[in-house]
Amino acid sequence: MSIPTFGLGTFRLKGQTVIDSVTAAIGLGYRAIDTAQIYGNEADIGQALSASPVARDQLYLTTKIWTDNYAADRLIPSLKESLHKLRTDYLDLTLIHWPSPGNAVPVVEFMGALAQAQDEGLTRQVGVSNFTIALLRQAIEAVGAGHIATNQIELHPYLQNRQVVAFARQNDIAITSYMTLGYGKVLHDPVVHAIAQRLQATPAQVVLAWAMHSGFAVIPSSTKHAHLQSNLAAQQLQLAQADMTAIAALDRNERITSPDSLAPEWDD
Repeated sequence: MSIPTFGLGTFRLKGQTVIDSVTAAIGLGYRAIDTAQIYGNEADIGQALSASPVARDQLYLTTKIWTDNYAADRLIPSLKESLHKLRTDYLDLTLIHWPSPGNAVPVVEFMGALAQAQDEGLTRQVGVSNFTIALLRQAIEAVGAGHIATNQIELHPYLQNRQVVAFARQNDIAITSYMTLGYGKVLHDPVVHAIAQRLQATPAQVVLAWAMHSGFAVIPSSTKHAHLQSNLAAQQLQLAQADMTAIAALDRNERITSPDSLAPEWDD
């Protein structure tokens, strides 16, 4: 099973806001939904999904295990709690959200617990998020590269994470880009604007298309129906090789998300 290339992110969306976003997205044709235990919105998403006319087997649901739940005796119970909130009996993808702070729980322990959750049918695929090359090596050593579906990382035109991307590809691990629009920063870039004008597209569509053409899965979020619809249409936008090259040249190693309490020693 491959990772869907396009989905809905739900970071920072809660309550009726996320219920409305998920409901509108599914109505527009979104079929992949990404959440996390720490987002505090799994129950809201579960409510939206339970009211949806789309069958569960037509949806691709991802959640991420929070750092407090990495210990072998905590991970599966916490995942079962997520399943209860999401009103489903399995996840399509479950990720380790961040490396364990201070290596409090060794990679081999939480990856082993995640593999056990997969064996028990609680999740169909497993993966990681915010992992460096060194951490990916440990995860591969623990469960094998073939068992790691994706590494979800901050990736946008200003931070292209080329070393991690190259290593993941060598090991057949897909890359999921989060914060693909750089919290809106890259939407104001003159290069992106010029391409958007020429193609009669929005800057967001251009950046999302660039990421997908580069081989990354994307999970943009929005609370506005028009933006949800516009983002979805990015899948049909064709960029010329010159456009791809121009956007690739924007890389400046500008990392937006690097919390002191969680961030590993980044490769870039």
